Order: sequence, then structure tokens, then C-alpha cells
Amino acid sequence: MRTASTLHPIAAFLTGGLLSLMVLTNGTLAVYGTLLFSSWVPHFTGTSAALALLLVLRPKRAQPTRAPLWSYAAGIVGAFTVMLTSAALNSPLALSGTIALGLAGQVAFSIIADLRGLFGLPKRRPSTREWAAFALILVGAGLLVLSGTEA
Repeated sequence: MRTASTLHPIAAFLTGGLLSLMVLTNGTLAVYGTLLFSSWVPHFTGTSAALALLLVLRPKRAQPTRAPLWSYAAGIVGAFTVMLTSAALNSPLALSGTIALGLAGQVAFSIIADLRGLFGLPKRRPSTREWAAFALILVGAGLLVLSGTEA
């Protein structure tokens, strides 16, 4: 039987695949509509699905207190993320370049957030291994983007 700690990396890996699928479908929506449309549709359907699940499952609150005010900006950040990835996907970057550069941006922001202790995170210095992984991600993204595409 697998423990929760073994399932976390598997779940994270599968989430990466779902993220690629999401970027692809949102980019497709942008081709047939606008960038705003490509953001509105998944947010509307996601909100509808979440509300339906809340009504059916009726989960209890994890914390009796309210979340920090800044955490409610996630929807705005998500809307811009969808619009920007949809625009990037429909450029010469294509899906692999968009995802590779997006991953590099995620890791860069995460390192800064750890160093500065942003958003309530404890301040911590990234290890040499984390810096090396970031460097490899940048090199991989660079290879994808700068190598161009074969026609």
C-alpha cells in the first residue's frame, strides 16, 4: 500500500499533465473567441463545478478563521494566467515552449518567495540542489524556445 508521501509526487506529476491540457484547451478557446473568453469559460465552469461539489458534499471549514485578504486575489491572478498562456500558446512558442517558460517562471517566483518569506512563508535559503534544478529548467526552456520548430 502506498503512503501519502509516495502519492504526493505522483499527484504533482499528474497535475503537470493536467496543466498542459488546460493550457491547450484554453488556447483553443482563444482561437475561436478572445483572450478574455478563453479565461471566462474555464473560470465560469470551474466555479459552477466547485459550487455543485460544495452543495453535494457540504464539507466543513478547515479553519474557523478567514483566509488572509491577499489570498482572494487568486482568481484575478488565475484570469491573467489563462489569458497570457493562451496568447503564448498561439505564438511560435507553442505548447511545449509555453509550459517550459511557465515552469521556469514558477520556480523563479518560488525561489524569491522562499528567500523573502512572501505571503507568510518562512524565510529560507534554497539549497544548491534547488539552484541547480532551476538552472537546468532554464537551460531546457532555452533549448525548446531557441531551437525553433521543424516544419
